[in-house]
Amino acid sequence: MTIPASHRPAREWFLLVVALAVVGGIAAPFWELFAGSAARADWASKWNQARLTQLVLGPEQLACYVCFVWACLILFSRYREARRQRAAFHMELLPTEEGARILPEDARPLARKVEQVTARRPFILANMIRLGLGKYAVSKSAPDVAEVVRNQADVELSRLVTGMAVVHYLAWAIPAIGFVGTVRGLGGAFGADAPSIDAFTAQAKEQLKIAFDCTLVALLLSLVLMYFLNIVQRAEEVLVVDAQEYCQEHLLLRLYDPQAVGMAD
Repeated sequence: MTIPASHRPAREWFLLVVALAVVGGIAAPFWELFAGSAARADWASKWNQARLTQLVLGPEQLACYVCFVWACLILFSRYREARRQRAAFHMELLPTEEGARILPEDARPLARKVEQVTARRPFILANMIRLGLGKYAVSKSAPDVAEVVRNQADVELSRLVTGMAVVHYLAWAIPAIGFVGTVRGLGGAFGADAPSIDAFTAQAKEQLKIAFDCTLVALLLSLVLMYFLNIVQRAEEVLVVDAQEYCQEHLLLRLYDPQAVGMAD
């Protein structure tokens, strides 16, 4: 079962295309007016095959690539897990018929049904329902069930955040490795020993290229990784929110609370 949206989501990719079109439409005429073919030829002469090889290949760059690929593999597995968790919304874990009510004596049979339907596979939604039904079978109080569901949602969200510790470390480590390369390049530039000032200047330029190349590659990889991290974190947070909404609609609002009925009488 899909969770109905309570608001219209922003069309982020469409807005990205609009932003690129606006910026490109404004920048392209100015680039052609003030730069033109001379700037393109100068860029092609500087960024030849040897220069690009020096930019992307180096000890610090390779270390950044390892961290980046490692983090991306972790994020890919987390994203697949979030998609797998979505399968629980399509299982018949709770009665969804109009006007259906859940009585205290129905709690334990429904909990056993949840375990049978999920075959004891780990699902965030199934775990929240199972704990809520267990509490309802004991206390017979709908507010207590709501508190259990809310607390379990907080626990699941905290567990998801904690599971991202390695990825957060790698996202920090990539620019740090780039700065290590920067320091190495600067140290080589100022520590160069050459017989003449021209030779010293040439060696210093090469070392400075190494320094800034490491930083450039590391920062670019960090930007891409942080975007992937944001996508996965949002998918996991939306999963927990949808699980809460599912429990609200199909569990909490269908509970028969004898205490509330007694107070009303």
